[in-house]
Amino acid sequence: MALKNTFLFKILKYGSVVCGSPRSGRAATAAILGRSPFRYYYNNAGKPSSRGAGGTSHARVVDLRSDTVTKPGPAMRQAMAEAEVGDDVMGEDPTVNDLQQIAADLFGMEAAIFVPSGTMSNLIAVMVHCRERGDEMIVGDLSHLHIYEQGGSAQLAGVHSTTVTTLPDGTFDLKQLEAKIRHGYPDPHYPRSRLICVENTHNIQGGRVLPLPFLQEVRALADQYGVSLHMDGARLMNAAVAQEVPPSAILQHTHTVSVCLSKGLGSPVGTVLAGPRDFISKALRCRKALGGGMRQAGILAAAGKFSLENMIGRLVEDHRNAKTFALGEHRPPNVPNGCRSCPSSYLCSISLPALLDCKPPLFVVDVSAVETNILRFALQDSTMTPQEFCTRMSEVGEDEEAALGQGVQVLMYPHFGNSVRAVWHLGISAEDTRLAIQKMRFVASRYFTEIIK
Repeated sequence: MALKNTFLFKILKYGSVVCGSPRSGRAATAAILGRSPFRYYYNNAGKPSSRGAGGTSHARVVDLRSDTVTKPGPAMRQAMAEAEVGDDVMGEDPTVNDLQQIAADLFGMEAAIFVPSGTMSNLIAVMVHCRERGDEMIVGDLSHLHIYEQGGSAQLAGVHSTTVTTLPDGTFDLKQLEAKIRHGYPDPHYPRSRLICVENTHNIQGGRVLPLPFLQEVRALADQYGVSLHMDGARLMNAAVAQEVPPSAILQHTHTVSVCLSKGLGSPVGTVLAGPRDFISKALRCRKALGGGMRQAGILAAAGKFSLENMIGRLVEDHRNAKTFALGEHRPPNVPNGCRSCPSSYLCSISLPALLDCKPPLFVVDVSAVETNILRFALQDSTMTPQEFCTRMSEVGEDEEAALGQGVQVLMYPHFGNSVRAVWHLGISAEDTRLAIQKMRFVASRYFTEIIK
């Protein structure tokens, strides 16, 4: 039995959409998606299970917790199985060497090094740029490096952090950034400013892409004061695809970059750290000290090569699916299968029901923030928490199969503030996205039915 609800959404000025809300513009969005003393980052909410709450054992699982849950496909596995290998600690693994050269060329950098994880890669960058214990780096207060990496820069490298306020689009106020740069070294009272770190795309702010003019201005500021600029580019390829530029066009404004291969690019493990040749030479020593030197690592590097050579172009599918879930699928009148002439337009003509089309209103999202594969949205009904919503989405509710035709478990994370985070990746198809929309509508309908009762 299909749901027969009437859906309504308002498109408010400044690019914010609030579903049925009397509040307007960015102020309404910020009030709900804004900062909060509570931090619901990664936890156990929404873990997949073999049986749903309704006893269904064959529910369709749509895992939107992160793009780190991707798995290598048959072609990537074949490349790994056939990889030529050697001892990489001795610099003799040909597949690792190929990957590093491919990455350096793609990024427009002199050299690159293959590292087990993005956390290690960022830490190595900090250790090389900040050459003495007690040096200082400047990071965004909502950056992955500052929040999710356990303070490794302080624990292991002895590097002090000072923060600037992360703006909703992932950027900083440049005047505030400049004010954070220390002067007067070697004054014994203060640490020495060595490094500025930016994040692209920005995780907590919902996959936001850093504007190129912003990066240009930050680089100019770094050069003016003699500090380095490192980019945590875990999802750099998403930024490049969204801006329709090669990665090198972004990275021309940075000294170094860390790019993850195991998110949307689909490798099972690995990150590439790139920069000047002298920097990479020092990074090699740090990698060894941190236990990141691997032996026949070509088996893993083969997956990374496959990712860089075959998986970048498909990221646009993830961006499209995320927008479809948030804004609806664009279908102009008299064009049943959609409009191919304007695939990036989601707000003209007819939008099929999605996240924002619920009545009564339940969700809020800033349209301008839906740029890549990460979607951050909030519940504006205080009687349902993000945790409860994620739990309901992950369970197969009563009568769900009758309503949807099958049981569907949609896995998401409660996130920063009062928000929920969903991430699209190569394991999520357009059909999975439609099923997630149906499940969301089912959960919302059931929730309001319970309130009425």
